[in-house]
Amino acid sequence: MTSSLNIRPATGQDVSVIRELIEGLADYERLRHECVATDALLERALFGARPYAEVIIAEWEGEVAGFALFFHNFSTFLARPGIYLEDLFVRPTFRGKGIGKALLVRLAALAVERECGRLEWSVLDWNVDAIGFYEKLGARPQDEWTVYRVTGDALAQLATGGPES
Repeated sequence: MTSSLNIRPATGQDVSVIRELIEGLADYERLRHECVATDALLERALFGARPYAEVIIAEWEGEVAGFALFFHNFSTFLARPGIYLEDLFVRPTFRGKGIGKALLVRLAALAVERECGRLEWSVLDWNVDAIGFYEKLGARPQDEWTVYRVTGDALAQLATGGPES
């Protein structure tokens, strides 16, 4: 790792820049229309009474270059926690400097330090650059699993007992 790069845990002072990085990621993934994150929501979720996720910030020569947002999950088969990487993003002007890899290295070190059984994440199937990058690091796709999601009205309906059959 170069001396120009510093990776540190985020603090409450970083909320606005975390939101900006999330918006940059949403633009890149062509999902900006789904991004409703606000500073207040992030403050509560990341630094409130019950933090739901953690963030590490990458700085290049003192400037915020990227971030990784992650949280713990749990493997019943391993009977150990894991780290789930929700988002990793490096601003375009800082790409090609090893920052993405350095963020993943830091997360892997945290996973080992915390005695986690695995580090995992999802990638959009059209993002061939990211897929190639991850595979060069030793990551392998889990093709036998399909992600399911319940949101919005369907989530609210399920919370009250689900649709009538």
